[in-house]
Amino acid sequence: MHRLLLPAAVVFPALILLAAAPLAHGGARTRAAAEDPAALTRLAQRHDQPAQGVEQDFFKANELYCRAARLGDAEAQFRLGWIYASGRGVPRDERIAVVLFAMAAEQGHEYARRRLKDARVQPSTELPSCLLPHRVVRDFKGRREVEALVKQLAPQYAIDPQLVMALIAVESGFNARAVSPKNAQGLMQLIPETAERFGVTSVFQPAENIKGGLAYLRWLMAFFQGEVKLVLAAYNAGERSVERYNGIPPFEETRNYVERITSMYRRVNHPYNPAVVEPSPMMTALRSRGT
Repeated sequence: MHRLLLPAAVVFPALILLAAAPLAHGGARTRAAAEDPAALTRLAQRHDQPAQGVEQDFFKANELYCRAARLGDAEAQFRLGWIYASGRGVPRDERIAVVLFAMAAEQGHEYARRRLKDARVQPSTELPSCLLPHRVVRDFKGRREVEALVKQLAPQYAIDPQLVMALIAVESGFNARAVSPKNAQGLMQLIPETAERFGVTSVFQPAENIKGGLAYLRWLMAFFQGEVKLVLAAYNAGERSVERYNGIPPFEETRNYVERITSMYRRVNHPYNPAVVEPSPMMTALRSRGT
């Protein structure tokens, strides 16, 4: 996440002014002036909780909420705060969520006021990248470039692109150069052993990284017979950890990881190719118990 450091004493006034400011990026200023923030929020809600004829797309909803929040819509600011509080498609950051709740509360948003009252962290003195005038267009462009690659490559591995997008959002926040403390690398956060296992030589090259992650997901889908939560737990903690605990391991990081992705991708089962690998012996026992 790209951030702008601000003095704590001026953070709320600065954020409120920024939220009402037009996008300062070439022709975007003209487009923003013509946009209706309330209409953007309503459209975001339709993607968030799909109405007839509108496909559910959390990432599109997030983008629309951010555009409306920048234009000063209190409901969008509140919902964007909730998104940062839960880490839905963005790196989880409760301190930034408090800032967004404060922006909405300043305009009289009652639910935002309640969230502020219950907040247990201090507000951030930084802004999320999607609210920065010179970052918003570039950041959304970067996500769209990743989305285009995912839509091109995922069908080749018989993996749902929406699952891949949710996983990338949580793993790297769409940062192709991301490196974790455990040395997981790139968009799909491949550790060196997994990259080698699936033939990835240029781990920071987006297409190669995605191919490696997709190959691993395809393998896990067959190994855990399409059980999405088990696949995600294994992607985070390793397939042997899932087998050891006969399900999702009792690690807070892994449980939060699975919860964050399944809040965006709600299918319980995913198609798989049984020819890829023999299923885990654990699955026989689970099936026999009807779990």
